Amino acid sequence: MPARRLLPFFFLLLLGLGACASGPRVRVDQDPTADFARYRTFGWASPLGTDRFGYTSLTTERFKAAVEREMTARGYVMAPNPDLLVNFSGRIQERTRVQTVPSPPVGYYGYRFYGAWPGYGFGSTTYVEQYTEGTVNVDIVDRTRNALVWEGVAVGRVTRQDREDPAGSIAEAVAAIFARFPYRAGAGAPATPRR
Repeated sequence: MPARRLLPFFFLLLLGLGACASGPRVRVDQDPTADFARYRTFGWASPLGTDRFGYTSLTTERFKAAVEREMTARGYVMAPNPDLLVNFSGRIQERTRVQTVPSPPVGYYGYRFYGAWPGYGFGSTTYVEQYTEGTVNVDIVDRTRNALVWEGVAVGRVTRQDREDPAGSIAEAVAAIFARFPYRAGAGAPATPRR
């Protein structure tokens, strides 16, 4: 296949590889004045961000299971009058990614490409990709002060597998967020270094 036909394929391959990140992008924020040594118990905020229609959804149950697994793994205990309230929400949006790359040179000779003289314009090729993006938020609130003390947000592409296994996808997103939550119940200092 001539080199000029291979290069557009190569650029498409690079676009695809750039899109295949190894998990969602996660960002976190926290109240620097919060005393995490005081927190030992947790419960659910009311209403939860995923209960918009007045009843508990399947999505809510999946989030609860995933968050409870992460909190109890860090020593927190579910309680009726908890130190912390946890809220969560999710959103899906259609996105468009546009990328313009230089058009390939005219041909290939020996060990180098050749084409038009610089300034005469190789031109460019624009690739448009449409995809679905999912965002998951987890908020941790000091119940006594009614104040947000920590939040995590995960953003990533929604794949066919995500749609076929929503419980697994929610669990993975919540785990990615809690990988950045450095506290254990009753411990004020971070248990793991921040990433």
